[in-house]
Amino acid sequence: MGGVFEAPESGDGAVIALDEIEISILRSLAVQLLELIGPGEPEPDPDADPLAALFAGSDGPTEPPSDPALARLFPDAYGGPDTGPRADEAELRAHSAEFRRFTENDLRTRKRMDALAVVRSLDGLTPGGDGAAVLELTGELALRWLGSLNDLRLTIAARLDITEDDESAVLFRLPDDDPRKPMVMAYLWLGGLQETLIETL
Repeated sequence: MGGVFEAPESGDGAVIALDEIEISILRSLAVQLLELIGPGEPEPDPDADPLAALFAGSDGPTEPPSDPALARLFPDAYGGPDTGPRADEAELRAHSAEFRRFTENDLRTRKRMDALAVVRSLDGLTPGGDGAAVLELTGELALRWLGSLNDLRLTIAARLDITEDDESAVLFRLPDDDPRKPMVMAYLWLGGLQETLIETL
């Protein structure tokens, strides 16, 4: 075991051996993702009317984010190339805005919880004598990792302007002195982690 997720001896969840550098990189990326997503919802007022809080909490943003990475994490629900020539653009924008208003805050909270779960599970690791620590993911934690790995790859893809898988293959052949090279290597590494975690689960 090393660098990829595998099935544990118990057969439930997934395990991976990570060295200190891998732990540091994953933690740093997850913290940056948390900063990008932004702070979570404020703690609810215990004296507030729960019904009013329910409706107040559903009033989220209606415009897509201007940051390309956030736009990739929180895309419009309607529109895009598959809507066909008959789709009314103004109507699609209105539907997307309404959908976003009721869903984006919850989606942001879930993505934040996923990234926090990654940070906390990495903080709990202690490398052994061989310099590696074994991380075991079970139940909900495995799904949170899967969600966060996906979000990290989407964010890096937006920063690298990758829209198709074929483009990542071209970027892989960048010369070592290209400033994008470390980000490309992180993107490909995260893809391997995501793929082996899916296969293991």
